[in-house]
Amino acid sequence: MAPTYTHGHHASVLSSHRWRTAENSAAYLIGHLRPGNSVLDVGCGPGTITAGLAERVAPGRVVAADSAENVVDEARANTAGLDNVEFAVADVHALDYDDATFDLVHAHQVLQHVADPVQALREMRRVTRPGGIVAARDADFGAMIWYPDPPGMDAWLPIYYGVARGNGGEPDAGRRLVSWARAAGFTDVTASSSAWCYSTPAEREWWSESWGGRMIRSSVADHAVAGGHATRDELRRVYEGWKAWAAAEDGWYSVTHGEILCRA
Repeated sequence: MAPTYTHGHHASVLSSHRWRTAENSAAYLIGHLRPGNSVLDVGCGPGTITAGLAERVAPGRVVAADSAENVVDEARANTAGLDNVEFAVADVHALDYDDATFDLVHAHQVLQHVADPVQALREMRRVTRPGGIVAARDADFGAMIWYPDPPGMDAWLPIYYGVARGNGGEPDAGRRLVSWARAAGFTDVTASSSAWCYSTPAEREWWSESWGGRMIRSSVADHAVAGGHATRDELRRVYEGWKAWAAAEDGWYSVTHGEILCRA
């Protein structure tokens, strides 16, 4: 993973991570899972997607790996009822596994944050058996759309671009996945896209606290100020814009993702 994980692990961030499941975040992959498959879930986060993968490949082995030990501990707790999940602290740029170890290697919202996404995909390919699958899904911030657009909302994305790219990440990863995969040596790449959509009052309130909240309380806010991308007052205005969006009865937000399935 990149030396600095831009989002950190504030509650505003983790609420989004814990919401993710195999169904709402890996639907493009589910049909390729088979009982007995061995899986490496890179950047597993709290393990909520891992759990869905493990249920579908049981009794196959699943390794939940993340760069942060405390995150791996949470994944362990969230998959406690499953006996086919193992855990590891790992760097996707240099995975500590032999060649051709897994049938499938999966990464969700990882490549946008790492220092070298092409090298990460090379490593994911190396540890996948010939004929196996490397799967990745990443948001594309430039393709996110919302309505209405109250004052404050116009500033959040430029600020986030500055923070994320200042930390070595690429917020528009979704559109780049195919390019990165081909640079990593894959020739059989199937691309797709899908979206999360938030529009009910409960969804808008939750999403505004997740993203608006991290603009004033999380590592994103700290990096924004330290990097000269925004002042605390400007970040407060962004938060207020998010809350105004959430309060709009016709509020709507779409998060577009790129997805790739690559044959090793």
